[in-house]
Amino acid sequence: MATTIQLQPETKSRLDTLKTHPRESYDETLNRILDAFFDPEPLSEETLQEIEESIADMRAGRGRPFEEYARERGLK
Repeated sequence: MATTIQLQPETKSRLDTLKTHPRESYDETLNRILDAFFDPEPLSEETLQEIEESIADMRAGRGRPFEEYARERGLK
């Protein structure tokens, strides 16, 4: 079964630039983009909690600039 959708010319143009080859269908292009965008395995509650704690640390000033970290490790 196929469904017709309406696209603005600019949107179609953008999709055309995202094709991996000229004969790739819009369905294939959109599915490839959607597969890259959506992670089928959601983050665990533990990971979400660690992210929240890290954000709280940054907001409270408990951290240091990346430049300082990189300099200490000879990365810059």
